[in-house]
Amino acid sequence: MTSVVLVGTLDTKGVEYGWLRERLLRAGVEVVLVDTGIMGEPRVDADVPNEAVARAAGTELSDLRAAADRGAAVTTMARGAEAALTRLHAEGRLHGVLAIGGSGGTSIATRAMRALPLGVPKLMVSSMASGDVAPYVGSADITMMYSVVDIAGINSISAPVLANAAEAVAGMAKAFQRASSELRRPARLGAGARPLVAASMAGVTTTGVDAARERLTELGYEVLVFHSSGTGGRTLETLAGQGIFAGVLDLTLGELADDLCGGILTAGPDRLSAAGRAGIPQVVSLGALDIVKFGPLETLPERARYRRIRIHNPSITVIRTTESECAELGRRVAAKLRASTGPTAVCLPLRGLSALGAPGGPYHDPRADGALFSTLREGLRGSAARLYDYATHINDPAFGRAAADRLHTMIGVVSAAA
Repeated sequence: MTSVVLVGTLDTKGVEYGWLRERLLRAGVEVVLVDTGIMGEPRVDADVPNEAVARAAGTELSDLRAAADRGAAVTTMARGAEAALTRLHAEGRLHGVLAIGGSGGTSIATRAMRALPLGVPKLMVSSMASGDVAPYVGSADITMMYSVVDIAGINSISAPVLANAAEAVAGMAKAFQRASSELRRPARLGAGARPLVAASMAGVTTTGVDAARERLTELGYEVLVFHSSGTGGRTLETLAGQGIFAGVLDLTLGELADDLCGGILTAGPDRLSAAGRAGIPQVVSLGALDIVKFGPLETLPERARYRRIRIHNPSITVIRTTESECAELGRRVAAKLRASTGPTAVCLPLRGLSALGAPGGPYHDPRADGALFSTLREGLRGSAARLYDYATHINDPAFGRAAADRLHTMIGVVSAAA
C-alpha cells in the first residue's frame, strides 16, 4: 500500500493536518502523521508523537518546554523529524511526504525532507514559498507550493490549495512506488546500468560542455549536467559526496569566482571538494573563472561599477576578473585539487575560458588568464594531479571531446583496478 507521511506541528496546525489526512485517505493512500509540535497539546492524534520525535533528536520534550527557547527547540525537532522520516523510509513506510506551515514549520519539515533520497516525492506548502526558498530547498528535489494565505484554518482559499497538494502528493507517491525499481540510485560502473557522470556548465561554456556530453554519451555514460548557478554547484557536490558518480567532468568553475569576489551565484567555499574527498575520477577545467555574476545593472555594487561591465541578460550583469583575482583563484583551485584522493586531471584551454573571453571577445585578457594558469601550475607542483595544455578555447568542440576521452580513460583504469 502506498504510504504518505505528513510531518508538522500538530499543536498549531492540527486541524489542517487532520483535514489533509482525510483527503489523503480518500485518495487511496495510507497516512503516517508525525508530530513536531513543541509547546501545546496536539489537536489530532499522531502516529509518531512529538515525544518520540524529541527523543529521536536525543532529548526529552519536557526539557525543550522547560528551556522555553523556541529557536533551539525548532532546531531540535527538525533533527528529530529528520531521524523519524529517515527511519520510516528505511522501513518502506514512506513513498512521499507532505508538510504545511510558516517559517518554523517549513524549516523543520524541509530539513527532514532534505535527508531523503533523490526521487522520493517531497511537497512543502508554505507561506514562505513566494520568496527566497534556497534555505529550505538546498540541493534537494523539494517541491514548494505557495499557500497564498497563512496556514490558519480551512477556508475558501486554503481548501483548494491544500486539496491540490494532497492529490498531488498522493499521485506522486503512487507513481514513485510503482516505479521504485527505476528510481533507485543508478548503479556504478560495471553494475548493469549506464554509469553516471556529472558535468558542470554555464551559458558561456555550453558549446564545449555539450561536445563533451555528446562524446561521453557515445562512450556509454549517462551525463547529468549541473548549471553553475550556485544551487547547481551545491547539488553536484552533494551528489558526488553520495558516491553515485563514476566520474566528474567539472569544466565550469565560475561559482568559485563569485565566491571570491562577492558575486550572487556562489556555491560556497566547499565547491570542487566532494569528488576529491570521495576519490572519484575527475577532469577539471577553468571555465567561467574570467567572469563574476551580479544581479540587474541597477543592483551592481559600487565597488564593481568601475570594472569591465557587461549585461549578460536583464537579470545578470557580469564583470571581468582581474589579474590579481585570477591569481588567487589559481591558488584556491590548486589547494582543492591537491587534497583529492582519486585520479585528477586539469585541462587548460589556453585561448580563453568563456564565450566572453574568446580571442576578440570583450573579456579576452591573456595576462589575467596567464596569472590563473601560473599560480595553478605552481600550486599543483609535486601533487598527483596531472596538467594538460590545449592550444584552444574552452568552447572548441575538440577541447570538450578531449576532456571527455580523458575522463573515460581514468574511469576505465579505476574500474579495472576495482
